[in-house]
Amino acid sequence: MEEFIMTIKPLADRVVTKMVEAEETTKSGIILAGSAKEKPEVAEVLAVGPGGMVDGKEVTMTVKVGDKVLMSKYSGTQVKVDGEEYTILRQGDILAIVE
Repeated sequence: MEEFIMTIKPLADRVVTKMVEAEETTKSGIILAGSAKEKPEVAEVLAVGPGGMVDGKEVTMTVKVGDKVLMSKYSGTQVKVDGEEYTILRQGDILAIVE
């Protein structure tokens, strides 16, 4: 039996990201309990849509696969595929590229 792996291909100006794991210890060495961790705001870009005409305006994609990006805590739509959680959001919802 062949294993089926689903892939996500974003459309228009959408981007698929996966959150980067939050640090579990502070700089001073204090271990954080699960409830004390803030939801991470840095994500890695896994797939990028083609851009093009979106809502009557030409959109050029400036993020690329592999970029680390800063995004609002509650932006985009969370989806679960093959047990992994991803966020699909518009490029305009990305605040910055982290270098």
